[in-house]
Amino acid sequence: MLRSLFTRISLWYRKMGIQMVISVSFTVVAVVGMVFMGLSLFWRFSAATEQMQQESSQRVLTQVNINLDSYLRRMMRVSDAMYYRAIKNADLAEDSLFEEMALLYEENRDSLVSIALFDSSGVLVSATPLSVLKSSASPREEDWFQLALGRMENLHFSSPHVQNLFDDPDYTFRWVVSLSRQVELNRAGRTEDGVLLVDMSFSGVEQIFRETNLPNGGYIYLIDSEGEIIYHPSQQLIYAGLLEENNFVAAGYRDGTCREEFSGSRRQVTVKTVGYTGWRLVAVVPVESIVQNSQQIILFGISLLFFSIFFMSFLNFRISGHISDPIRQLEKSIQELEAGKENVEFSEGGSYEVKQLSRSIRSMVSTLRHLSDDIIEQEKQKRLLELSVLQSQINPHFLYNTLDSVIWLTEAGQYEEAVQMVTSLGRLFRIALSRGNNIIPLRDELEHARHYMAIQSIRYKNRFTTRITADPNTEGLYTLKLVVQPLLENAIYHGVTPGEEDGQISLHARREGGRLLIDISDNGPGIPPQRVEALLDDSRPQAVGKGSGLGVRNIHHRIALTFGGEYGLTFFSEPDEGTLVRITLPAIGEEEARRYGEENAP
Repeated sequence: MLRSLFTRISLWYRKMGIQMVISVSFTVVAVVGMVFMGLSLFWRFSAATEQMQQESSQRVLTQVNINLDSYLRRMMRVSDAMYYRAIKNADLAEDSLFEEMALLYEENRDSLVSIALFDSSGVLVSATPLSVLKSSASPREEDWFQLALGRMENLHFSSPHVQNLFDDPDYTFRWVVSLSRQVELNRAGRTEDGVLLVDMSFSGVEQIFRETNLPNGGYIYLIDSEGEIIYHPSQQLIYAGLLEENNFVAAGYRDGTCREEFSGSRRQVTVKTVGYTGWRLVAVVPVESIVQNSQQIILFGISLLFFSIFFMSFLNFRISGHISDPIRQLEKSIQELEAGKENVEFSEGGSYEVKQLSRSIRSMVSTLRHLSDDIIEQEKQKRLLELSVLQSQINPHFLYNTLDSVIWLTEAGQYEEAVQMVTSLGRLFRIALSRGNNIIPLRDELEHARHYMAIQSIRYKNRFTTRITADPNTEGLYTLKLVVQPLLENAIYHGVTPGEEDGQISLHARREGGRLLIDISDNGPGIPPQRVEALLDDSRPQAVGKGSGLGVRNIHHRIALTFGGEYGLTFFSEPDEGTLVRITLPAIGEEEARRYGEENAP
């Protein structure tokens, strides 16, 4: 039956005129297209909604993580201040730490519960404001005490717990987070180990979560590395057994977003680990709440589809008549042309395509005449395009990494280094732009290199030294822009940073006859001979890895395209002896530089 129906539809379709064929075909294609597009848009909308929810959860977790990090850093600052400003400078045989400890407590009393110092035997040395140990207290047996003595030079954060060391005159149960660390105590010239304990009120953590909300019925809770709940908005219900949470399973999730099914419902779970503690932030959003937002879109889409089918059928029938008449006239004109008639007139009525077809037939002869000239022009544009592409392949990661370093320095309070880095970055990009010139003075290129190395020196914490020099007879010479910086970048990544000793990078520019030579060398591990041979060999595949954004081949090609094949890069390297890269350029002045720039201008 289906075959018979298909046959009858096929015969009916073949007998239809062009107007009906266009109308029916356009309507069917439009309906199929709209259905496909609607399904695609719905899928994309659902995926986008889920992605937006993921990003929203991640943003919220990031903000909570920042607040928790600030909370923990405040504890660390208190601990550092007590240790380095008071304990290290005190002789416990003569000096008392009470005043310094009390002053530090007063400065942070809104978040601190107590500060205490113990010797290696667990004997209390000093404490404030709580200073009387409970009779049942045994500091040496506590986990925070053992961890501090067992892992020196580390800070140890405890899970939230009730303060149980000191007698509280207010007889209140105070939930605290304890930070402990090993310290060195000085008694009459003798040094012994001790433990510094800082208890901070857990109410600060609770406040962070109370001020944070997730849309669509979502919530955030906090667990330790073992999955034990530290904070949960329904913590009392969970402890009472009236509510369950999938916290132990969530402790095994990796940082990121995943889906889980728990208690008969599907949930989107986003996890983020809090630094220093191993605690984990978990954001939970029910998937059903995300899907509900899509139901209204589905109803709207179905209504729009039916209306579009009706409107499209009517519109296609009217448009098909407008299209078919000019096509019939064009067919008649072509038949006259095939019959050998000269001066055939082609109507330019109808749709854009029909008009374009008429113009195309009329302009065919004229196009053939200009074809040779177009080919010549295209070859010239191809050469300029190759040069432009090679020059434009600048790696943006340097900019991203530099801005990340500026943020890190600013957060660390190293404002002078941050200002120096931003200043060098601005001057570096100002020189890189060079008002659109590809040929720039050698002094500008070397200044660009100095700013670049100043930035990298700060980023890599002075792990290498740089020396950039030029002979006096190179003044007034010009060079191709941005050929030095990528090679300096390679020297950093492949030359000096992999080594354990202090790196040394040097750049020296000199003139030899009619040539300008720029040597860039490092004291790194060197390059194997077979690798040196393959660096500039276009017949061999270029290795992909961390290095210059432009790549040594691109630099070599840019120089060759601009000045000729006798100029470019040369490598001299021996394993364990370092690497020297020589840039060979013509020694040109301002006038010749202007000529080269005009020849290579688009």
